[in-house]
Amino acid sequence: MAGPLAGLVVADFAQLAQGPFATQMLGDLGAEIIKIEPMKGDWMRHWSMANLFLEGEGASFLSFNRNKRSIAIDLKHPRGKEAALRIIDGADVLIENFRPGVMERLGLGYETLAERNPRLVYCASSGWGQTGPYVSRPGQDLLVQAVAGVGYLNGDADGPPQGVGVGIADFTAGFHIVYGVLAALYARERTGRGQRVDVSLLNSILNLHIQELSLYLNGAGLPVRSRSNIPGAYLGAPYGFYETADGYIAIAMNPINKLARLVGIEGYEDHHESQIMEGRDQVRADFQKGFLKRTTQEWLDILLAEDIWAAPVNDYAAVEEDPQIRENEMIVEWEHPKAGTVRSVGIPVKYSETPGEIRRPAPLLGEHTAEILREFGGYDEQEIRELQGAGAVSS
Repeated sequence: MAGPLAGLVVADFAQLAQGPFATQMLGDLGAEIIKIEPMKGDWMRHWSMANLFLEGEGASFLSFNRNKRSIAIDLKHPRGKEAALRIIDGADVLIENFRPGVMERLGLGYETLAERNPRLVYCASSGWGQTGPYVSRPGQDLLVQAVAGVGYLNGDADGPPQGVGVGIADFTAGFHIVYGVLAALYARERTGRGQRVDVSLLNSILNLHIQELSLYLNGAGLPVRSRSNIPGAYLGAPYGFYETADGYIAIAMNPINKLARLVGIEGYEDHHESQIMEGRDQVRADFQKGFLKRTTQEWLDILLAEDIWAAPVNDYAAVEEDPQIRENEMIVEWEHPKAGTVRSVGIPVKYSETPGEIRRPAPLLGEHTAEILREFGGYDEQEIRELQGAGAVSS
């Protein structure tokens, strides 16, 4: 059964994380993703988090590039550029995340492509935006976290700013790319014309701060981190993670007097509210003493029976075994021609009639060059051999 985006053709020029993450999501939902790579391949083919390579294939690359076909093109070669243009002519969507101006210098900017294909939805994803004082700077996840104020929301008051442990700017931008492209496609159904969609890491991560930044802008004052790792500068105790007899437990917003009674903490009988800001570090210390008396599972049995908002704090081994994660089919595996069995995260959105699926492993560099040229560029076998002989595309 085809996914909901079956028939949609995406010319994918994106590298690294935010663009490939977005195009993988579109591919998971059935879109045809044509990954147009430089002759040396996506930058992430040669770099991996944890330096993990599976039979020479970067684990990070494998994470972001399933459900795609790869063609390697020299965009600076006239015949390579023409091949790219012919592929784009038949595409519904183009997604790129070069620094601003690169596609224009290659002769593949939006204005040029829109003249050839007025229905094209062209999405440019950058680090900082398309204009302004930062456009020439490298736009990388941690750098954007720093500028957007993320570091000053994490950690405790006596420590340095802390970045988030996942590429939160990259992944948030990926989601913005997907919803921006889908909205533009919906508009195209009404107007008959595509348009340019601009996404940036900076705008995307600032959008995640809509509550906290709005609090500051409307008089809450600068956020002040606690001294006891309460995970939220504007949040009070007892919200947070607590050590138990054998691990950790997460406690969200609950009536403080009810939680204190269940945990065996005195002095909070008159606190009907769900958080205390003044003296929050001492409140947290009081509750911490109580949580050390039982194991995580014992606390979950007690607290969940009383409708207290609580959960275990899983490490990745526990994530893999978590029964709800299994039920949601969020740990999946697929076979790769070089790397073998690859395990990864599943498709998060479920559809009753047109479910997404993993149809292809992450491609080898240029693996589908000939078939893409035939199917989407209209080249015959002789023309393909000529292009390959000229070095315009991969052999």
